[in-house]
Amino acid sequence: MGTAEPDLYRDTWVRYLGYANEVGESFRPLVPVPVVWASYGVATAYVTADAIDKGRKAATAHAQDPAQATRVGVAVVDTFVWQSLASVAIPGITINRLCAASLTVLGALTRWPLPVRRWTTTALGLATIPLIITPIDRTVDLLMDSSLRKLYGPPGEPPAPH
Repeated sequence: MGTAEPDLYRDTWVRYLGYANEVGESFRPLVPVPVVWASYGVATAYVTADAIDKGRKAATAHAQDPAQATRVGVAVVDTFVWQSLASVAIPGITINRLCAASLTVLGALTRWPLPVRRWTTTALGLATIPLIITPIDRTVDLLMDSSLRKLYGPPGEPPAPH
């Protein structure tokens, strides 16, 4: 039995592009705001590319299926919504609020110079990224399984009859 082809968007270095906005949020105390917004552009491009890729794969896998268009739509929507929540929105907000709070707390509790507080906040934000990925991914799975996926079922399975 052959091994499955690696998924460019999930199994290679390309996956890290989905974390660009968390890195941008971590560096917010040090860089101009347009740099942070550009990091969201990178992450959103990653999410969009992954959704298109999953739609193409669904189209190929279900070429002879009368429900091909539905399967492609489900693959694109499911991937785009999941990735938007798990890779962009929720981690971006999480790192943003963590860094804002840490900068405020460091300002109130230390006499460190502002550049030291800013670099410390950035380091804290970067160190937090690996810790939040799995809990956020699992939460988004639960959220989607209990809401949107009830409309069309898990991706890869036939749509539920109405």
